[in-house]
Amino acid sequence: MSQDLHYLELLDVGQQIQSGALSPVEVTQAQLDRIARLDGQLGSYVIVMAEQALADAHQAQTEIAQGRVRGPLHGVPIAVKDLCWTQGVPTAAGMTLYKDFVPAEDGTAVRKLREAGAVILGKLQLTESAYADHHPTVMPPVNPWNAAHWSGASSSGSGVATAAGLCYGSLGTDTGGSIRFPSAANGLTGIKPTWGRVSRYGAFELAATLDHIGPMARSAADAAALLGAIAGADAKDPTASLEPVPNYLAGMRRGLRGLRIGIDARWNSEGVDDPTAKALTSAMEVVKSLGGEFREVSFPDPAQMIADWFPLCGIEAAVVHEKTYPSRKDQYGPGLAGIIELGLSQSGTDYQKIVLRRQEFSGRLRALFQGIDLLLIPTTGVASPTVAQMSTLGADADLISAVLRYTCPLDMSGSPTITLPAGFTEAGTPIALQFVSRHFEEDLLVRAGWAFQQNTDWHRRHPAL
Repeated sequence: MSQDLHYLELLDVGQQIQSGALSPVEVTQAQLDRIARLDGQLGSYVIVMAEQALADAHQAQTEIAQGRVRGPLHGVPIAVKDLCWTQGVPTAAGMTLYKDFVPAEDGTAVRKLREAGAVILGKLQLTESAYADHHPTVMPPVNPWNAAHWSGASSSGSGVATAAGLCYGSLGTDTGGSIRFPSAANGLTGIKPTWGRVSRYGAFELAATLDHIGPMARSAADAAALLGAIAGADAKDPTASLEPVPNYLAGMRRGLRGLRIGIDARWNSEGVDDPTAKALTSAMEVVKSLGGEFREVSFPDPAQMIADWFPLCGIEAAVVHEKTYPSRKDQYGPGLAGIIELGLSQSGTDYQKIVLRRQEFSGRLRALFQGIDLLLIPTTGVASPTVAQMSTLGADADLISAVLRYTCPLDMSGSPTITLPAGFTEAGTPIALQFVSRHFEEDLLVRAGWAFQQNTDWHRRHPAL
């Protein structure tokens, strides 16, 4: 097998497995060997499920040999964020409090991946309860491009493992930006679906009305394959949408021609650093060359949504943790404890004001999309921040705004986005952009991402490990 096998895109390795050119058992073993060799320094996995992964790979090999191919994920090794329940395997959600919790069943997204024939290599590291900071006892996963740079939060392990060739794709979750941050930081493609597009059953909550489960992968096509497997209605989660799930792969080659792309030049530039601005300008040239038609728009002021996100997240997190906080406060790190305390300090009228402002913002955003098909924006205003920079986040209002202004407002609205690699800094670390669409139009995001990636190669560059 090629020494570069680990950096193949998910669909490429899947096609070779499903055609019989590659053995899923050999590919899985190669991934396990690479994890054993590299992850001691990167820290992306919490648990490696080697025995079960190899058993699943053997089953996939038998089924494929018999002509019973389940789909594009069949036999492909992937991994999931360690807040997704896995039957018989501990699921801790980044918390010492739950280190011994062993689910009796798979969460719905995990179950659907297994039904699609994917081989699950293990559970990936995350921040404590998927909030901003890792628990003080946890070593944050290390950015494989440059250890001095942020690896993203909270799906940090998902970003690092997928970028480092330790799985072919992964599941992340996004409450304030946590599919998009690690996708941007590690040079990946990530889809934050519409809220309700993917069932949240069997996934630890941070904040119920803000949490989104979605795929992180090396290309838009790979992310589309993963999303197609996990999306859809679920009797166990009444908040999961009944909207039908399209075949994202079948429609992705339709391209950008004729699509109306919204640009808010002011919002896209205020507080944005030069590397991000240059990457966005270059991306606009690519989009225009592909037939995308730009429209000037005015994005609704997101400042209040950024401010409201914190108390809303805190209120919803306080509900999640009411059985253990503050009664077991000593087992909580300062970041998670702080957001819960913020939530507990809010009054009923405070909460209702947030709800009303959120509804108004979401309505204004829906109206914006009456005149466009997609919105093109940065993923963050600061390209690839360092670990040292991010350590000052809580005390730096400008940095908070630069990091969150393009992410958490779209969690407040539940809008779907795709994050795409769009360049590199002088330090050799990735820069990203986002497309945003109307609710449940992830097919347009996949089309845009696929077209962009047919004409750029940022997503095909990998860290030297």
